[in-house]
This record gives sequence, structure tokens and C-alpha cells, in this order.
Amino acid sequence: MSTDPKVLGVIPARFNSTRLPGKALREIAGKPMIHWVYLNAKRSPLLTDLVVATDSPEIQASCETAGIPVFLTREHHSGTDRVHEVLTRTDADIYINIQGDEPTLRPDHLELMLKPFGDGSGARVTTLKVAITAAQAADPNNVKVVTAGSGSALYFSRYPLPYDRAGAGDVQHFKHIGLYAYTREALDLYHRLPQSSLELSESLDQLRFLQNDIPIFVAETPHDTVGVDTEEDLQTVIKMFKTAQL
Repeated sequence: MSTDPKVLGVIPARFNSTRLPGKALREIAGKPMIHWVYLNAKRSPLLTDLVVATDSPEIQASCETAGIPVFLTREHHSGTDRVHEVLTRTDADIYINIQGDEPTLRPDHLELMLKPFGDGSGARVTTLKVAITAAQAADPNNVKVVTAGSGSALYFSRYPLPYDRAGAGDVQHFKHIGLYAYTREALDLYHRLPQSSLELSESLDQLRFLQNDIPIFVAETPHDTVGVDTEEDLQTVIKMFKTAQL
């Protein structure tokens, strides 16, 4: 890889979300959510380029009206597959999967994920974690990650891992923040691999990497995000924007 790799941020977004239909276009502080994701990611000086990828003509039209670069894609099983379609139409060295429902992301989230690609460690896939409470860990919608001392992921689960068998209450849990950076080779390999048994069991795409011996480096951030999956999440983010708690 070159000294200054080409980094393409891709924001996969679909209209027909199961729990909150049309959420990408729901308004937050006067703008559709997908616009805020783009604007916050755009603040990072490390991105060579940034695009939205969607199969929705409505999202495409909204982005084009705002001058946001957008790819109209086929329908896909996951956001990762949508990012891969963008890979087939572009020539970047590193792709960042920036979820379209993460309007509170910060530029330093992207910086943390990109740093391992330049430190000589041979990173192929990176993501983020943030410390959470035991009560937050009990929520299956908060995906937990357990890492080795090197920072490589050991496992991701909806179950509150690690399990506090002694009941001492001193186990530190970490939430996985669903942003990813991949080398071109790793993303293409992911797409060619079949869905894994662990991936299907947990409904977590990233387990396909681990079950096929592809390491994922997990950087820790002090800044949590609010991924918008429900109406309650959306109202939380709207309140945060009103009070500038970002």
C-alpha cells in the first residue's frame, strides 16, 4: 500500500428499515439524518472522498438536492455488501463503512480506525469500542466486544460478555460501535466468503471475518455514539442536537 493511501468513506443507507422505516430521511435539527452523517464524516481531513450508497431513489434525490455525492446501488443483504458494490466501481486502498444511522459520529472516530493502517501492524480490518455499564451490556441491541491485549477482537456478541460469574460487579464491558475500515483486499475477501455459522447465529456480519481467521483490530474511544434504530433513539439524538451534547 502507498504511503498515502486513498481512503474512501462510504455511507450505506436504505429506506426500508425494519424498526424505523424511512429513518435515513427523518429530520434532525432541520436536516435529514443521512445529511448529518455525511456532514460529520466530511469533517475528517483523512478521507480522500466520501459518498452515500443507497438503493432508495428517495435517499438519492435528497442527497443530490443537498450536493452530497451518492451511488444508487442494487438491493443488498447488508451495509457491508453495499460498500463492496462501491468497491467494484471505485479504486480506493481503504474503505470506511460509515453507518447511515450514526449522526453523532465524530472525526476522531475515523482517525482511530485509520491509525492502525499506517503503524506497520499489517491491519486489514479495524473498528471501535467504548466502555459501557453492566446495565447497558444487558441490552442485546448493544453489541459487546471482547479483545486481546493486542487490541484484536476475540469475539462479538449480543450476550453480555464477559460473563460476571462471581457476581462481583467489577467486570468491564465494551460496546462495539458499528463503524469499520477495511483494506480493499479484506473487503473483497469478505464478499467472496459464505456467511458463517456464528454470523448467522448472532446476526453480526463481522463474525464472518473472525470465523475465517481474519483479525479485526478494535480501537477504544471515549466517545460513544447513538445509533438510530428506533423512534426512541431518534428522539434522543434530536435532544442531543438541540442541547449540543455532541
